Amino acid sequence: MATILFQGDSITDGNRGRDGDPNHILGHGYPYLIAAKIGSESPEKEHVFINRGISGNRVSDLYARWNEDAISLSPDLLSILIGVNDAWRIMAGEPSGVTDRFEKAYVHLLDETREIFPDIGLVLMEPFILNVGAMADKWVDWQEKLRDYRRIAIGLANRYGALYVPLQDAFDEAAKETGPAYWLWDGVHPTTAGHGLIAREWLKVVQESRLAL
Repeated sequence: MATILFQGDSITDGNRGRDGDPNHILGHGYPYLIAAKIGSESPEKEHVFINRGISGNRVSDLYARWNEDAISLSPDLLSILIGVNDAWRIMAGEPSGVTDRFEKAYVHLLDETREIFPDIGLVLMEPFILNVGAMADKWVDWQEKLRDYRRIAIGLANRYGALYVPLQDAFDEAAKETGPAYWLWDGVHPTTAGHGLIAREWLKVVQESRLAL
């Protein structure tokens, strides 16, 4: 049995329940799809899946609640998808986005996690966007910022011995067939199909690795 913790923003949150109701506790996004597939295919392992994503969070917000929503849960595998809200504050010119803390806060978070759980399995997921909705107004700037965040995330995965789940190329390829809104209805938030794509790519990386569940 292993405890798998999903962390992130609204994409991970997926309108998850805040009580103990197992019908809603994982939300309606990719964590639910991943848990459903692994749980139904390997019930004898009795893995525990936990979702602690919170809508609107940046990396610094994750770090602020890390004791309560990560360390205290003692996960065996920790999966993180974060970055769009860090970029959003900057693009919107909000006071909270005056300085870009994405890399600095991510390093603090991962340092602390590795210090306390040296053998924890880490999965860093690639932040992604598509050219539709709110993204379209500043598409070139958004591409540049997210390209920088992806470079940082890859570097951190290498530095901390984490698996890396690439997602941008998968969304780009999928959008060629249908248009972007089919996958990310506003350029950021996935549709049902978009969550299915994320779950598929996560499973492809994790289940073919040393961290396979």
